Amino acid sequence: MDSFRPTDVDLPPDSLPTEDNGNSNDDLTRRTFLQQAAMSGAVLASWNDLSRAQSLGAEPRDLGQVTLVRLRLKVNGKEHDLQLDPRVTLLDAVREHLGLTGSKKGCDHGQCGACTVLVNGRRINSCLTLALACSGDDVMTIEGLAKGEELHPLQQAFIERDAFQCGFCTSGQICSGVGLLSEGHARTEAEIRELMSGNLCRCGAYLNIVGAIRDVQTGKPENQLAPERTE
Repeated sequence: MDSFRPTDVDLPPDSLPTEDNGNSNDDLTRRTFLQQAAMSGAVLASWNDLSRAQSLGAEPRDLGQVTLVRLRLKVNGKEHDLQLDPRVTLLDAVREHLGLTGSKKGCDHGQCGACTVLVNGRRINSCLTLALACSGDDVMTIEGLAKGEELHPLQQAFIERDAFQCGFCTSGQICSGVGLLSEGHARTEAEIRELMSGNLCRCGAYLNIVGAIRDVQTGKPENQLAPERTE
């Protein structure tokens, strides 16, 4: 059996066969062959999708043209008449169309909670909610919690507890905390942690976040509370 020799594979460039420039343009290189094959596959796939859509009774349409829809959003007590792409999320509507940038776009997949706002008093991930679905609802963002110069009690508690570091998640944490308090389900620190688990803090300020929520919940700082009894 012949032994393997590196020169069998790793040939110097000078020893590789070269194309004859005198050949006709019909000669294909490996690169052009792969490019043409990929283009043919894409055309075939598009044709199959179109054929299937027509068989289902769908009319072909220009995907570059989108019909805007009119809707009225009530945000922080003020009504706004907008014309939006029906695919626009509530997060993009308040940030890009209303200029309320307190709600943050973090993961954009509903996993970090930075986009949390209140809709009819209920906390939701605005990056997963269509603006059109909130037409006529009462939307509250972080900008609407304070009454003039008077902060919401949870906003004040966050300051006193130093419950933030970089601040990117803070608006979502506070809105989620306000929703949590109105729900009335959390009675202990453990339950607060569990029901706030959808809001991530990459700085790790969870201890102070829980403390701030407990302060508002009980009406006094946590260091004045009796320690919780454990079974």
